Parts: sequence; C-alpha cells; structure tokens
Amino acid sequence: MPEPSSHRRRIAVQLLVLAALTAAFVAQATAALHPHVALLLVSTSVSLAVEGVLYRWQPGMLSLFAKSHADITVRHVLRDLLLVVGLLRLGEQDRETQYAPLVAGLLAFYVLHCAIQAVSVLVRRTRTLPVVTRNVDASALRLSPAPPLLLRRPGHRLLVFGLPATAGLTATAVTDDPRYAAAGVALALLLTSLGLGALLLRLLPGRRPADEQAVLDWFDAWLAEYRPTVGLYFSGGPSSAYQANMWLGPLAGLGGRPVIILRERFMVPRIAATDVPIVCLPKVSTLMRLEQSTLQVLIHPSNSGKTSQVLRIPTIKHTFVNHGESDKLSSCNPYAKAYDEVWVAGPAARERYALADVGVEDKDVVEIGRPQLDVVRPYAGPPTSAYTTVLYAPTWEGWDGHPGNTSVITAGENLVRALLADPGVRLLYKPHPLTGSVDPRAGAADRRIRELIRAANRERSASRPAPSAELAPRTAELDRLTTAAFRAGADQVERMLVQSAPEPGRAEAVARATAAWEEAYWASLPEGEHHIVTDARPELYACFNVADLLISDVSSVISDFLASGKPYAVANTSGLPEEAFRAAFPTVAAATVLTPDAAGVPALLESVRHPETDELAEARAELKLRLLGPAEPTSQERFAAAVRALCAAAREHRARTALRATAELPGQRREAPAEAGAGAPGAGAV
Repeated sequence: MPEPSSHRRRIAVQLLVLAALTAAFVAQATAALHPHVALLLVSTSVSLAVEGVLYRWQPGMLSLFAKSHADITVRHVLRDLLLVVGLLRLGEQDRETQYAPLVAGLLAFYVLHCAIQAVSVLVRRTRTLPVVTRNVDASALRLSPAPPLLLRRPGHRLLVFGLPATAGLTATAVTDDPRYAAAGVALALLLTSLGLGALLLRLLPGRRPADEQAVLDWFDAWLAEYRPTVGLYFSGGPSSAYQANMWLGPLAGLGGRPVIILRERFMVPRIAATDVPIVCLPKVSTLMRLEQSTLQVLIHPSNSGKTSQVLRIPTIKHTFVNHGESDKLSSCNPYAKAYDEVWVAGPAARERYALADVGVEDKDVVEIGRPQLDVVRPYAGPPTSAYTTVLYAPTWEGWDGHPGNTSVITAGENLVRALLADPGVRLLYKPHPLTGSVDPRAGAADRRIRELIRAANRERSASRPAPSAELAPRTAELDRLTTAAFRAGADQVERMLVQSAPEPGRAEAVARATAAWEEAYWASLPEGEHHIVTDARPELYACFNVADLLISDVSSVISDFLASGKPYAVANTSGLPEEAFRAAFPTVAAATVLTPDAAGVPALLESVRHPETDELAEARAELKLRLLGPAEPTSQERFAAAVRALCAAAREHRARTALRATAELPGQRREAPAEAGAGAPGAGAV
C-alpha cells in the first residue's frame, strides 16, 4: 500500500527546501562571478530565508547537511565569500585594497565565532555535574540559570550574529557604498565580542557551579542526612520512561525514605510528577558510592545493560518487578536469576518461571499483585451509551522477529476495518510506543491504521459538542502540577535549581487533578468519534476505564486489563491452531481468540453488548485470580510487606558481613608479635 499522504508531504517539503537552498547558492555564485546586482540581492535573501525555515520548521535536515560537511558554518562562510567576490567583480580593479579591511573584519568575526564555541564547550563542561537531581535541595552547589540559548547553539548564533555582516555586504552590492558593509561587519564583531565576554564571565570561580569533587562530597552528605532505605533503579531509552513511571505510585505509597536512581541524564525530566527524590548517577564510579549509604533494597522494573553495574553493590538487595507480565519469553528472562528476588503478580507468573527453567528458584519468587492497578475500575455491565468503546492496544514487534509478537503487521488493518464497519463502535487505538522501532513493516502498518481511523472520522457525522469550558482549566492545573515552568533554553543545572523541592502534598494534588482532567477530557470528545491515543495523557489505565472491550496481543496489557473483569480478545498471529495457542499462552484462557482476518469481530461485539451470551465471564474471574492474586490483602499491602522483608534480609546480610570483617582471622594478628620476636606461649593457636 502507498505511504500516507502526510509522510509524502513531509518528504516533498524537505526536497523543496533542499532545492531552494541549492538554487539560491547557485544563483548567488552566478551573480557574483557574472556581476548582477538584482540576482545577488534576491539569491542572498532567499538563502537566508531558507536558513530560517530550516531552523524553525525542518531541524531534522540540519543533521543531513552536517553529515554532508555542509553545516551552518560552511554555508555562512560560502554566502559571505560569494558576496565579497560579487563586490570585487562589481567594482573597479582597485577595489581589492578598499575592501581588504572588510575581508579582515569577516575573518575576525569567524575567529570570534570559533572562540565563542570553544568557550561555550568549557562552560557546558562546568555545568555538567556528576550528579543530577530532582526534589532535592541542591542550593549549596551554586546553581544558576543557563546562559542564553543563542550562546550555546552554534548554528543559531552564527545565523543571528552574522546577519548584520551579510546584510551590510548585500546593501553595499546594491548601493556601491562600502559604509554599509563596514557597519554590518562592525556590528557582527560587536555582537560576537559581547557574547564571548558573557561566556567568559561564566568561567569565573564564583560564577560557575561547584566542581566535581565538591558535588560528590555534597551527594555523600545528602545520602547521610536523607538515609534512604528503598529505591527504584531505572535505565533505558527515551521511550521507555513509562516502565518506571508505572511504579512511582506504589513506591511513594511505601512511606519512609524512598529514592529513584537513574543512569541517563535525559531520563530525569521524563519521570512523571512525584515527591520522591530523584538522583541520576551517569558514571559507575559515582554509582558505587551507594555502597556506603543506608540504601537496603533496589527495585528494578526493567533489565538493561547498566543493570549489571549496580548489581555489583553487595550491601544492597535487588528485586526484579518487571514493567508488566505476559506469556512471552521476555517475562521470564534468564537475566532474572541475577537478582536476589523476583516479584510477580500472582501464581501464574510463579508457574511460568518454574516451567521456563531459567535458573530462578521458587523460593526467590514473591507474589505481590500489581499495586498500580488500583486505579482500574471494575466491570459495571454492558455499554449504556449508543456506542461500544473498543480499545485496540497491540504490543510492538519485539527483538526476536516472532510473527506472534504483534498483530499490527498481519492483522491490525483487518481488525480496524472490521471494527470501523460497525456503526455502533467507537474505537480507541493505542499502539505500543516502540511500534516500528525494529521492523519497518510494523511502522508502516501503524501509519496505515491511523489513516483508516482518520478517514472513518471524516465520514462519520458525529455530533460535536460545544468546546469544553472545563477541559482547558483542568489541563492548565494538571500541567502546573506536573510540568515545571522552565524558561526556554534551561539546561540540567537550571532544572535542578527550579526543581529543588516539590510542593508539600503535590502527589495527592496530582492524583486529584488527573482524575478531574480525565473526566473532563472524555466528556469533551465528540460522541462516537474514534481516537488515536499516543500522547502521555490519557494513560493506558484511563483508557481501560472507558473501554467496554479490549483487543490486544499476548502482552502485559491483557494481565492488567483483567483487573477490570471486562471482556477481552487476543489476536492469534502466531500460526498456531487455537487449541495450541491457548495452551501455549495461559493469559489467553479467558479470551476470545481472533484470527488475522478478523472474522470473529461481529460475534465478539454481540457478546459484549449482550452479556447473557458471554460464556467467558467465569473464566475471566478465575484467570484474574491466577494472574493477579487475591484481592485481600491489597497489592499495595503485599508490595510493602515484600519490601520490609527484603530490607530485613539486607540488614541481616550487612550485619553478617560486618561481623566477618571485624573477626580475628587465624595466622594474622596473633602471629605478628612472634615474627617480631615478642611472641607468647600459644601464639598462632586457633
């Protein structure tokens, strides 16, 4: 199938920008070598305008130019060089001497530009701290606002600071008056000199943040004062933050002195609103300082390459909680045996590890339920509105290329077409954030599914309510609580300064504001309109609460949705017969199994609308117990009990280690005097 029109438009725009910039330089070179004032003026103006378009609307193309060794510096030097050539060609033969000072001024401008870039690198290094924090008072580190963004981005800086020189040279080419060029070059020199001075001031001892050793000493002091006991450890890519965010509520609900340990600097702002202190430790040497802290337990929601680094700390007990449970092999990864314990939701996961035989002993598996599912509302009967809300939430293609991982590639479009063909269906499409990251076919299918939904919305004449007067203030309030008010260009040091301490009770306020926003959001949508849900809000569990039916793949989404008790279906794209499919994946036991052709969708919708025909209700209740464990005690209570037990084990381990370290070892202290000639009877005896 052809690519969506939006993708084709994006490529067309990029080609147009590239063609315009190339044509402008060719025209400028022609006008300079074969003197033509009007063409030189127009081509230079077009070239500058295209540069503005690049930085404002097409930033992705800048990396392509850089890879081709045609970055902003090369383009700007070429533009000014052609202007100088044009001036020399337009004038008389003795113009070389007259314009020599202008050429020298341009050279000085570019030297200053390089100097600013060098100093900006030094300033950036002084502001790259070994520890990055949120919700921690770091005022002792002499934090300050970041330098203006213009001084830190060479492309923007050269374009803005060099504009007076380019404009002056162009004006001189038109008027034949060198004073315009001289004034433009002088102004460009003044701007670069001021920028260089502003950055040099940042390098003064009293103007830069604390040095690395001072920051590390401060961090050690903070650990000694805060005395953390349990932490959440997370490392991953930019799109994986949701894996940590789902455990923020349960972690905060523990009370005590929790902490969040991150490894990537970019992850710090991606962690959702929380009152828990956040500490990012990029270097292994800094991470090892946790060994001397009071931290007893680290909770791991995912495996990563950097997990092995923190597992080397012997004073801390480590537990793997995963960011979701499914029947996939990734839910019982052999890496799990590296942890002290593996915490799972219910008996099914315990059985899964036993059957997988990956080295995880049954005594190390602890059932805690899924504490984050407390927000999922239980089944309240069949749809009461004119529309049946169906949530299609497929998972991604995974790393192993198994055809049964995701339904998007082979079944997604058929499922969506079958759902859209029913006039009584409202479809919510929420693809996995990593869809298409490994297999391009998944990304292409995802784009086609989105286009199908948009086309269906254009054809459906839904009654659109008046603009919601409630949603805007709810959004503003939630944004205020969850998004710090950073000025444009704030760097990590400035963010640390702004986020040094949360407002008291902010977590509870965020929960209330989120509930109010979700209610206003769903009420603001046109009745019956289909939706593609890819933004951070609404979250997956909020979609659970408005859906009457889930269609998904073999993934943790199924396990979580079972908390609602609502009907669900699973797409079988594995190639297995239905019986074998159900036997291979226990989470499918209470599901309607759909084939890739989506032939079973009409009957599935009928069973949702008429629950008396639903033959799987009892099976869902039984499966919920197997997957998520009992309702009492609550998952949060079981989670807290598991934390307390592992903390106790960590303290016992430390006590035993300390005892061994202080015990006298045979053949050492008692033999030393004998070797010195001052031994006593029985020296060296055990």
